[in-house]
Amino acid sequence: MNIVAISGRLTADPELRYTPNNVPVCTFILAVDRPTKDDIADFPTVVAWRETAQFVSKHLSKGRNVIVKGEIRTRNYEDKDGNKRKATEIQADHVEFADSKPVDIKEDADGNY
Repeated sequence: MNIVAISGRLTADPELRYTPNNVPVCTFILAVDRPTKDDIADFPTVVAWRETAQFVSKHLSKGRNVIVKGEIRTRNYEDKDGNKRKATEIQADHVEFADSKPVDIKEDADGNY
């Protein structure tokens, strides 16, 4: 079973890109505190696709607290110098706010942002 649910704060504004087939993909990093007395955190990379990517890009920014649900994905790639690399990321199926909405997000009559 490959199910992940984490809560944390964005360390920077999310980055929205498009694949050559014009599919939106958004990447961001979360600061996820560990449940210890020390100030220890993990910083997983989160990747969101399509509508979720557009939602993240439009509504989230550095410092926002979010809940991410998804799967762990590992991929192999070559860097620009030809070195083989491996990346482990969280592929987000669902991203939701975990803090109160900021003043600049407007809610319409149907409850959409």
